[in-house]
Amino acid sequence: MAKGKGNVVARNKKAYHDFAIEETIEAGIVLNGTEIKSIRKGKVQLREAFIQIRNNEAWIINMHISPYEQGNRFNHDPVRTRKLLLHRKQIDNLLGQTKQQGSTIVPIMMYLKDGFAKVLIGIGKGKKLYDKRHDLKKKEAKRDMDRAVKANQQS
Repeated sequence: MAKGKGNVVARNKKAYHDFAIEETIEAGIVLNGTEIKSIRKGKVQLREAFIQIRNNEAWIINMHISPYEQGNRFNHDPVRTRKLLLHRKQIDNLLGQTKQQGSTIVPIMMYLKDGFAKVLIGIGKGKKLYDKRHDLKKKEAKRDMDRAVKANQQS
């Protein structure tokens, strides 16, 4: 689990909606040229991104980093495949868990930590429609209880 997250740049809100996240891992990311400048400006989208393991290496696919405005010819492809930096044991653990039925690896958030871009990735199972409805009902019930408590405290 990643402790002491730095400046959060982007969150994947759909990750917790679509998946039941069981475990999280912090990973570094290999960037080219002006990508870090775009990340520092917050021009990142994780919504449709996912993680694959190919040739015993972890890759993040479909993560969109907008081109840097002042980058001119040194700009990068916004949705190129980027390598994640993980230890061999972590990659083996991810491989073992994804071989289970229904498990997948999704990026949860990107943040800056000590000047480096980090990605928090989660291992989870896809939720069914009724699971999503159940979570929404629990969320609404909690919100109603909090409102009632607040109203009771004010009166």
